[in-house]
Amino acid sequence: MNPHFALPERGFQRAAGLALALAIAGSWLTIHAWGMFVFEISWSNWPLALGVAVVQCWLSVGVFIVCHDAMHGSLVPGHPRVNGAIGAVLLALYAGFAWKQLRDAHFAHHKLAGRAGDPDFDEHHPDNFWRWYGTFFRRYFGWRSLLFVHTVVGIYWLVLDIPMVQIVLLYGLPALGSSLQLFYFGTFRPHRHMPGEDASAFADRHNTRSEDFGTLASLASCFHFGYHLEHHRRPDVPWWALPAARRAGVGRVELTKKVPA
Repeated sequence: MNPHFALPERGFQRAAGLALALAIAGSWLTIHAWGMFVFEISWSNWPLALGVAVVQCWLSVGVFIVCHDAMHGSLVPGHPRVNGAIGAVLLALYAGFAWKQLRDAHFAHHKLAGRAGDPDFDEHHPDNFWRWYGTFFRRYFGWRSLLFVHTVVGIYWLVLDIPMVQIVLLYGLPALGSSLQLFYFGTFRPHRHMPGEDASAFADRHNTRSEDFGTLASLASCFHFGYHLEHHRRPDVPWWALPAARRAGVGRVELTKKVPA
């Protein structure tokens, strides 16, 4: 028996997806520009800079979640080229990532979730956060990303004379922090093996679980990506509709109708 959950009407879903994407990515780019070209860090305003870094870390997570929806076509349903264009631009700005490479890797994750061959999973250390994160980092942050980041930092520091402490605090740490946040709440916690357990402890073939966070905590932690079983069972649901899918029971009853990734 399938829990009843209908997607929002397509026109509304497109408008909501684009509006939220614009708000998240626009805020992220605005804060970055302000932090690099307007703000001047000093001993008197470092608490403000630290607060801005925390907000920018959270917005960076949001930018990646927008790209994730674009991969599944749920950002602007029915318009694959628009999804691809938005995803490609934002992933390049995020860390120099290649759209097709990450999209293919994410589809492989859905196909092989929690098993050998899953690019998001470390079958050798399924209960060890740091070793798994190291594997995750090496797989995704290749030479292209490292070259992009080093080029941006070099231009900011050597050409534009922005203080390194400002670059590290308002660009480097939010970027690195967002990768840790995404990995911890969106990959490790949902797919990890608990002590004494293996894949048989999961609800189904998706080899994942969902958090019991309330809606606000779920939004703050990883833009509802912690509702991970719901996402794997219904990858067509946009991030902002996952709480409704959870309330509808998508994570509690196994679906009989398959939905394409």
